[in-house]
Amino acid sequence: MSIIQTIIIAIVEGLTEFLPVSSTGHMILAQGIMGIKSDDFVKMFTVCIQFGAILSVIFIYWKRFFQTWEFYWKLLVAFIPAAVLGFLFSDAIDSLLENPTVVAVMLVLGGIFMLFLDRMFNHPAQDQTITYKKSFIIGLCQCIAMIPGVSRSMATIAGGMSQKLSRKTAAEFSFFLAVPTMAAASGYKLMKLLITDAGRELVVSNLGVLLLGNIVAFIVAILAIKFFISFLTKYGFKAFGYYRIIAGAVILILMFCGIDFSIALG
Repeated sequence: MSIIQTIIIAIVEGLTEFLPVSSTGHMILAQGIMGIKSDDFVKMFTVCIQFGAILSVIFIYWKRFFQTWEFYWKLLVAFIPAAVLGFLFSDAIDSLLENPTVVAVMLVLGGIFMLFLDRMFNHPAQDQTITYKKSFIIGLCQCIAMIPGVSRSMATIAGGMSQKLSRKTAAEFSFFLAVPTMAAASGYKLMKLLITDAGRELVVSNLGVLLLGNIVAFIVAILAIKFFISFLTKYGFKAFGYYRIIAGAVILILMFCGIDFSIALG
């Protein structure tokens, strides 16, 4: 990848990781349009720059991460379902990830769901306390996002709202849950890479590019989170639903026109 392509991919990661629009779908779209083949370096890059996005959550909500131990126990309860299913079905998940049609279709279906999300859970905000039961149910909903194109953010926020949490409370818990979930998934993939000589050499020889990507993803993710919370509180999900439908349709149309998005998946 060129420096410009590196920055563009990092911007896409930062913009879409915490919005309910599927970062996977947008990475595929960006890489496919730019003709970036998903070789070992690109796969490593897209994994590593997620750490920049993770740090953006800690940076914005750092005070919330220094609460009682109960805060961390609730995150653990919510994290466990995805951790177990991810470990048991990692191969099946990877096979779905290699199918751009699945990603595009789930973008569209998820968009249709989001058009009705506010209406489905349009109730007065009641008790905003996140209990262990609510945490576990949100964690179960997060598992749906293992289907590429669903969006982890959309699944967890919808799960929170189904438990009568407000949009803002559900979204913020979704961001908090992203930290252990993304750190574990990305850390595991990076660890598998670093145990090989070729993998370590790949990381060391591209430290500058990886640093640039993480810095860009970190800054853009901060802006995206602040925008999302403000927009979601005022307007809800409908705009994101329409956007997902358009994005999924664009991928399907471009595939029909001959653009090979499979190169972005390797």
